[in-house]
Amino acid sequence: MMIAIWIAQREAKRTGQNPEQYLDLAMIGIAAGILGARIYYVIFAWDYYKDDLLSIFNIRQGGLAIYGGIIGACIAVVIYSRKKKQNFGLLMDTASMSIVFGQIMGRWGNFFNREAFGDYTNNLFAMQLPVSAVRANEITQKMWDHVVTVNGVEYIQVHPTFLYESLWNVGVLLFLFWFRKRKKFNGEVFLMYLIGYGLGRIWVEGLRTDQLLLPVVGLPVSQLLSGCLVVGCTILVVWKRKNYHPVGRQPILKDKTSEKNRIKIQKKGKPAKRFSLFLIQNWYKKAENAHKNVAFWGKS
Repeated sequence: MMIAIWIAQREAKRTGQNPEQYLDLAMIGIAAGILGARIYYVIFAWDYYKDDLLSIFNIRQGGLAIYGGIIGACIAVVIYSRKKKQNFGLLMDTASMSIVFGQIMGRWGNFFNREAFGDYTNNLFAMQLPVSAVRANEITQKMWDHVVTVNGVEYIQVHPTFLYESLWNVGVLLFLFWFRKRKKFNGEVFLMYLIGYGLGRIWVEGLRTDQLLLPVVGLPVSQLLSGCLVVGCTILVVWKRKNYHPVGRQPILKDKTSEKNRIKIQKKGKPAKRFSLFLIQNWYKKAENAHKNVAFWGKS
């Protein structure tokens, strides 16, 4: 956690912000994130908790969803940004690398808790877990069909999805460090984080056996949400970049006729200015001729 805060403070210093505010923001964001992660999980796993409501408060056995954490943290940052009159997009851009770093480390917590794994596999990265250390509802028939016994202990062999996601997030983190100096608008780094993480989560979620399912339709919630975020954030980034105009620069005209007129105006000056000069010159000539006429008749 301290390393994640340090990363955010370094980024804040680089972008001319007050680094100290990110210590306060981290405390608020972490608390809101944990609350949001738990609420999100309980909502989509209600059948497991409805008969024992007190178990909702027992988070030592797991039950935190990362997307719920992101939603909770975002709500907290929105409130913080309005209260402190800060730019929400800039705050989230600054915190994005810290969020990804936290996810990288957090997935190793899944390893120690022996949770968030995938279905049976026999590939190079296959991991064996004692059956007695795993929740029964997360063991599929395919796993039971390939149970191995070593020294009297039964083991299942599974995809280490925590490892897949952790390594994927390392790539996302490196990309964000590269991209942060190339962003065009506040909030773009955070949107790129949602796109990058979402792409990986779509793949990883399809392998996991502890999916939270959407009621009625039975689709994995995180996989569906990831797809929506990838599409929605990509559209938003493309639209914002297409309509992005740096400070002091005029929007680019799309119509060819307007473009020609703009070039003529730049070369010859504004029409209003040319018309004013024409009136002044015309008035001056008339006044000069009138003066000459007066002088002529005076001499006569």
